[in-house]
Amino acid sequence: MLNTVLTVCYTVYMLRVGGRIFSDDVIKRLSETIQKEPCLSRRKLSRLVCEWMDWRNQAGRLQEMSCRKALLELDRRKEINLPKVNRHYAFQKVNKPAEAPPIAEVSCELAELGDVEIIRVTTRFHSKLWRSMLEAHHYLGSGPLCGAQLRYLVSSEHYGWIGGLSYSACARRVESRDEWIGWTEEARKRNHMFVINNSRYLIAPTVRVKCLASHVLAKCQTRLVDDWERVYKYRPVLLETYVERGRFSGSCYRAANWKYVGGTEGRGRKGTGATVKDVYVMPLQKKWQAVLCCCADGKVHVRQRVAQKEPRDWIEAELGGTKLGDARLTSRLLEMTGMFYDKPLANIPQACGSVSATKAAYRFLDNENVDWKAILQAHYEATEERVKENSLVLVAQDTTTLNYSTHPNTQGLGPIGTKSEKVRGLMVHDTMAFTESGTPLGLLNVQCWARDGIGSKHKRHKKPIEEKESWKWVESYHAVSQVQKRCRNKSLLVVVADREADIHEVFAEQYNTPDGAQLLIRAERSRNRKVVDDKESCEFLWTKLEQQPAMPVTLRPPMLKKNMPAVRVWAVLAQEVNPPIGIDGLEWMLLTTVAVKQEKDAYERLEWYARRWGIECYHRIIKSGCRVEARQLESARRLCNALAIDMIIAWRIHYLTTLGQETPDVPCTVYFSDSEWKALTTFANKVKEPPDLPPSLNDAVRLLGKLGGHLGRRGDGHPGSEVLWRGMSRLADIEVAYELYTT
Repeated sequence: MLNTVLTVCYTVYMLRVGGRIFSDDVIKRLSETIQKEPCLSRRKLSRLVCEWMDWRNQAGRLQEMSCRKALLELDRRKEINLPKVNRHYAFQKVNKPAEAPPIAEVSCELAELGDVEIIRVTTRFHSKLWRSMLEAHHYLGSGPLCGAQLRYLVSSEHYGWIGGLSYSACARRVESRDEWIGWTEEARKRNHMFVINNSRYLIAPTVRVKCLASHVLAKCQTRLVDDWERVYKYRPVLLETYVERGRFSGSCYRAANWKYVGGTEGRGRKGTGATVKDVYVMPLQKKWQAVLCCCADGKVHVRQRVAQKEPRDWIEAELGGTKLGDARLTSRLLEMTGMFYDKPLANIPQACGSVSATKAAYRFLDNENVDWKAILQAHYEATEERVKENSLVLVAQDTTTLNYSTHPNTQGLGPIGTKSEKVRGLMVHDTMAFTESGTPLGLLNVQCWARDGIGSKHKRHKKPIEEKESWKWVESYHAVSQVQKRCRNKSLLVVVADREADIHEVFAEQYNTPDGAQLLIRAERSRNRKVVDDKESCEFLWTKLEQQPAMPVTLRPPMLKKNMPAVRVWAVLAQEVNPPIGIDGLEWMLLTTVAVKQEKDAYERLEWYARRWGIECYHRIIKSGCRVEARQLESARRLCNALAIDMIIAWRIHYLTTLGQETPDVPCTVYFSDSEWKALTTFANKVKEPPDLPPSLNDAVRLLGKLGGHLGRRGDGHPGSEVLWRGMSRLADIEVAYELYTT
């Protein structure tokens, strides 16, 4: 006879609610108790549950309120059916706060206030007073405050009530704070009550006394630990607070020796989204970390701390002055630009690195107050400052298209090809300033639009220039001329454009703009340009220049635009001699308003026009390096907002590509931060310690190119933009690892 052993496996059902685990036995016992005693009050029920689970605070008191919240959550999840509330209590009424006490207008030195007294709120009178002051003068009001809490009033010997504070339970999870503390997940759950939050702080707006805010913080801190122990039977070891970025600077906390440890991610306490806040902490004893990082086994386990990354100076310089109507939006813009710059090839979730940061980025791009023109305006102003440092600046303008046909549900796009191609996207016309040697200084104008449709070729000639896309050339020239007028004693700006810009309106605009920018435009042969001489005889431009390849000419306006002035320019015809067999030779006809009096002037104009290729390289970086056509943002407005950020990043990558060639011997710190060049040199050279001195910019750029796949052989030349943006994507991760293992 065979004995069969039957093994029965039980699945233990457990729920974590309010930081406590509710097993299936507890939930079953709860349900049975409610059925047996349906008239049992929720207060008595919560006390019973606390006794079953031995749910007490450090003072040994039952955690009734925490338990009651947990019961409500279980009821919401339909795990239990709580009895109905049959009685209402006075504390449930929402009373209007009492009228705030009159606060004197004070503007004096700290000593003139007399004795500044910190009074703990223990009476009903003080409670009403504290609440009325906070409701009247604090932007968050008086509450609600979470968990264990103490409140204080601030009184001046000579001026009466001047402010108030509160301390309450800390936030359960904040990434920057938790990394700074170094506690494990187990230690955080076990010891978070030893961290308390300065949840409200008010010095009345009519009280303007230097050093008062930091003085009150320090004075309150000296008594807080004893007060907390007296009420809750344990001593806190760390204070925290959250300062809303863009609204306050946090200077009083820094003056009181609080330490900045990073920022929040903008998720909020309930995960529904909030403003980004700076996190400050203040240890209350020397061995605070031993208390917070102590685990159940009695041992202290400290995680390795990741150093906070300093903001990039160039991002602050370019975009710090952006005016979006709210300083918090500007702060978010700086953060997003840094994340996009670190990983130019990544999509938005990859670049942001977390769900909360990704949501914040999408909210920013969709915000009604965010305008791509405002983002770029700050960059234009920074570019103008760089322009003033150069005596000659070549300003190239060109048009490119962004193809979003792979995202057909995107709203607000228009056709960008022929009617038969049915390709949809956006048109972009940008204007970039370059030094004479080709270093990009930045953008001076960007136009972005979606076409309504493709019009008839025969109707275009009847439209005024303002209603045509050709107006983009004139509008861009207007923007550059405004910069020229502001820089006329420092810099000469020359607008460089290809054959599409060869329209008489552009030359007429320059003719009618005193002190405007100069022009250098390649002529389009099919325009059949005619020139007139002093005797008013006409001749075709190309025929005229075949006699003499460089000379001044007067451009006659087209037949349909006789009201426009004739314009005096210098023409230079350059033709390739003995081109390769089977290939047509190059031919450039350049029209410029800058005098060409000698042969060397003609060669110089050719070199200037050759610099226009820089804007073509820039467009390649935007599309391939920043992958703007891969953005999936559902609307043209969001795409334009993201494009503004990507265009600034693409300029910075282009700038690095040329800077390494132009100034190879300067230290790499002009471009790379300390952690970047140290991470780069140790990783690329496979050594543990970085050199004592930073390498030259040329050496650093070559190491960066090596990360992106540049072989660096003798005949390979300088790393190009493609390998550099690939290298930058890798360097961002290498830098994080370097900081992790060296901090």
